Amino acid sequence: MKIKNICCIGAGYVGGPTMSVIAQKCPEINVTVVDLNEKRIAAWNDEDVENIPIYEPGLSGVVAEARGRNLFFSTDVDEAIDKADMIFISVNTPTKTYGIGKGMAADLKWIELCARQIARVATSDKIVVEKSTLPVRTAAALSDILHNTGNGVKYHILSNPEFLAEGTAVEDLHAPDRVLIGGDYTTEEGSKALQALVDVYAHWVPKENILTTNVWSSELSKLTANAFLAQRVSSINSLSELCEASGADVAEVARAIGKDSRIGPKFLQSSVGFGGSCFQKDILNLVYIAKSFGLNEVADYWEQVIIMNDHQKRRFAANIVKTLYNTVSGKKIAMLGWAFKKDTNDTRESAAIYVADYLLNERAEVVVYDPKVTSAQIYADLDYLGSRSEEENRNLVTVVNSPYEAIEDAHATAILTEWDEFKKLDWDKVFESMLKPAFLFDGRRLLERNEMEEKGFKFYSIGN
Repeated sequence: MKIKNICCIGAGYVGGPTMSVIAQKCPEINVTVVDLNEKRIAAWNDEDVENIPIYEPGLSGVVAEARGRNLFFSTDVDEAIDKADMIFISVNTPTKTYGIGKGMAADLKWIELCARQIARVATSDKIVVEKSTLPVRTAAALSDILHNTGNGVKYHILSNPEFLAEGTAVEDLHAPDRVLIGGDYTTEEGSKALQALVDVYAHWVPKENILTTNVWSSELSKLTANAFLAQRVSSINSLSELCEASGADVAEVARAIGKDSRIGPKFLQSSVGFGGSCFQKDILNLVYIAKSFGLNEVADYWEQVIIMNDHQKRRFAANIVKTLYNTVSGKKIAMLGWAFKKDTNDTRESAAIYVADYLLNERAEVVVYDPKVTSAQIYADLDYLGSRSEEENRNLVTVVNSPYEAIEDAHATAILTEWDEFKKLDWDKVFESMLKPAFLFDGRRLLERNEMEEKGFKFYSIGN
């Protein structure tokens, strides 16, 4: 099977960058990314590629190279589906907020709607690729929907989970540790479908880095990979509290254990907690799957990773209140950073949201600066929590365009995102502009304690 036309349903953080790189690396394949969100598609088509809706280092250059040549962004979903040989489904699969599995299971509403739209529109055989993160055996549900339409079209369902880290997504796509493709390799047609996707990635990915498995192993591998990474973060964060109580330094502990080749140094950076669209959602999904099979001990084990992460965020916020003489009511707290990590404008499950919410419940006046996140997004994140009215959020939270404006006359400054520019601030100027004593809370271990204390700050760093 030779692929000439690819359609990707979903122009978000996964679909947009992934398809842009496929188009860049496979100039003979036409790649069309479709989405019903007209504003988002218009942004992807903006003449100035710096205005595309997703900020990722290097992504604008990739889009500029391929867009209009063999990369297209459109709201005409039906036409793209009809023309495609291969269809990637890359829509949102949030945690359910209602019904059975509320708070844990993945909401597959959008996945099913995609399947039904494909079934309605398709007039020729298609390879359908799960790109969204999905529970084990979702492929079976997709197959059931697609193969019971009665229109005679044949479908092959593949699983191709993404392993992108936001902030390095383009680098991850250009040189992936592995590309994982799950399919039915027990039949000749299934093997051909698998090979068709292998051949797409083989344009630039070494064959030894392209792994093929059955569909269910592929689906579970994605959840497991994120669970293991998040587990390491929660593990080191649990020890950060013990370090603070005992006089140890979590960075020194991390360096010592990271030298063990069996452990390694990655994901041992203690912080205010992990965020992003994947870690919490995927672990909760794993917990739900385990419970659905009656594996309660397995579920409890992985749920503890989330419990520790939530504790770390609350602990950081509570320490601000405790340090500021047990009250922040009416006090100005400057928050530097809102994105869940540097080099992205993604705020999903960002620790900053929950720290701010805690402080707002204590009646603090929060001022936020982030170099890439808009004020509209910051207010939307707080409104989504439902902790207070939209009017209250706008009265209590101010979003500014300069870190120095945020810090002016602040009782305390808290670093919530590890943006490089925060290291380069004129911290003498910051100290002079803050109310005294000047409290500085480093939630990302970005700054040196001795240097900050010499400048006069009352300094707190996680795990130290």
